[in-house]
Order: sequence, then C-alpha cells, then structure tokens
Amino acid sequence: MAGELSSFLNKVKPYLAMVSLQFGYAGMYIVTMMCFKRGMSHWILVVYRHAFATIAVAPFAIVLERKIRPKMTLRVFIKILALGFLEPVIDQNLYYLGLKNTTATYASAFVNLLPAVTFILAVIFRIEKVNLKKKSSMAKVIGTTITVAGAMVMTLYKGPMFNLVPHGHGGAHHEATAANPVNWVSGTIQLISCIVGWSGFFIVQSMTLKEYPAELSLAAWVCVMGVVEGGIVALIMERDWNAWVIGFDSRLLAAAYSGIVCSGIAYYVQSVVNKVKGPVFVTAFSPLSMVITSVLAAIILAESVHLGSLIGAIIIVMGLYAVVWGKSKEGKSNEITSKDQELPVVDIKERSTIVDDNIEKKAPIFQGH
Repeated sequence: MAGELSSFLNKVKPYLAMVSLQFGYAGMYIVTMMCFKRGMSHWILVVYRHAFATIAVAPFAIVLERKIRPKMTLRVFIKILALGFLEPVIDQNLYYLGLKNTTATYASAFVNLLPAVTFILAVIFRIEKVNLKKKSSMAKVIGTTITVAGAMVMTLYKGPMFNLVPHGHGGAHHEATAANPVNWVSGTIQLISCIVGWSGFFIVQSMTLKEYPAELSLAAWVCVMGVVEGGIVALIMERDWNAWVIGFDSRLLAAAYSGIVCSGIAYYVQSVVNKVKGPVFVTAFSPLSMVITSVLAAIILAESVHLGSLIGAIIIVMGLYAVVWGKSKEGKSNEITSKDQELPVVDIKERSTIVDDNIEKKAPIFQGH
C-alpha cells in the first residue's frame, strides 16, 4: 500500500509543481502591472527581480549541492550565458513591453502559444520525436496547429469588450480605456518575440541539464546572469539614476515576489520537471495561468476582456489539451516498451534452473569418458 502511494505521488508531483507555478505567475502579472502604473522601468525591474532570486536560491545551491555539483566547463558556461540572455533579458523585457502595450489578460492569454512554439523547437532540435503513424504524435501536431490558430484569432479579431466581473464604475473604466488606446500591434509582436525567447530557454535548459544535472545550482547561475546581463542592458536603456531608487511600495513587492517565486523557485522547479518530462510538458500548463489572471485582473485592475481574446483563448486551450493528451499517451507507450524490454528476474532464475537440470541429466553421459 505504501509503495503504491509513493508511486502515485511520484507520478503526480510534476503536475502539482507546474499547476502551483501557474498560480505564482498569475500573481506576478497583477503585481507587475500595478508596479508599472507607478512608473517603474521594466529594464530595472528585471535586474532587481534576479537580485532577489539570487539571494533566495544561491545559499541553498551552495550548501545542498556542494557534493553533487558537476565541474564547470566552458561549454556549460556558454550555455548558462545563453540561458541568462534568453529568459531574463529577452523574454522578460519583451513580455513587460507587451504587457504595457496591451493588458494583463491579453498578455497572459498570449503566453498560451508557449507550448506550441516549444514543441516546434523541440522537434527541430530532436528533443521531441514525431511519428505521424502514431495517434500520440498526430495529437501533438494537430494540437499545436490549433493553438497557433487560436493565437491568430486573438491577434486579428478583437470584437466587443465586456467585464468578467461587474463594476459599479464600468462606464468610467471604458472611457479611460478609450482615452488611452494601447498599441496592440507592437504589443503583439513583442509578446511573440518573448514567447520565442522563452521557448528557446527551455530547449537550452534541457540540453544543459544533461551536462550539468544540478538543478539548484543551474537556477542560481541563471539568476546571477540575469543580474549581470540584465544590468548591462538596463544601464544602456536607462540613463536616469533616479529610476533605480525604489521604496517600500508595489515596486519593491513586484521585484521581491517575481524574483523569489517566478525566477528563483520557478527556474529550479522547471529544471527538475524538464529533466524528467521534457520542455513540452513544462510549458503545457499555461492556460491555467490565463484563467487565474483573467479573474484577478477583472477583480483587482477592473480590466475588460475582448470577445476575440476569449474565443482565441478557448481555441488555444483545446489545442493544448490535444498536445497534453498526446504526451500522456506517448509516456504510457514508452513505459510499456521499456517494461517489455526488461527481462524479469523470475524468468532468469527459471532459465538457469532449466540449464542446471539439463547439465545434471547430461552429466552421466560424460562420466564414462
């Protein structure tokens, strides 16, 4: 009984870990939006975010992995530099730009493209295998196509706006939205570029873990690179030193929360799950984040939702369900194949017994010689 329970928990852990992260990301979307309304630069937020992440993760990495940490090589270090540039610098800055030019709901919904782009890159780099004769592979391909179609709907069709949660000052909010039109085109391009960078991060992370299988240490290194590389970019983009000053307000909360939860802890959890399940599985849970963010944005930020965004999000969720279904079927197929390839211990013993019996039977024949 205890063994079955332990086996069940091991199977469920990756799912629980990724679902929990989506709640963390949803909170980050809301907190950072409030932070930007107070005028904080996203270039600087990235640096502070990874400074908090480094402080949170590095001590655990130094202590807990001191005996198992592999030797740092130039090859691994170059990959870590790439990880630091792809996620902290490219992905996060472009995401924040897209967030400013659209809304929290739209940006979080657009992140649903992440599994599709990751799947395409994983196939290109031969991390994922596609066999169109198998239902699991067909499901992944069709699901990816549906997901891209949903993203196109979100981008090209806006439709009427409505509130998920009724507000007493809905008219005033609508007037404010109309008075300050957002740049949807540039925001969408920035979000697409952000997704490509984020997907690239998971692909490189998967490759790096094969040579450097120390998840905490790798997460700490990425956080450090986020501070260094992000700091260089921030110094180039922000010339005003006063922009670096923050107080005990939403700006500090955004840096601490996003750094500890969505960088430090997230990098580690994603590394562990990536190592076991692969990059496509890691990115397959983003629709949950969209749902949570939409509700929180409607309640806290009084955001309205475009009908096109809602329809596109539903299409994306359908596509992602097909991808996850294909991955689950593929995993079961691999388990069955590996079990079939293993030779049971009982069979080995039985075979050795048969051999011994044959030897004993044949022994008298050779005794005369």
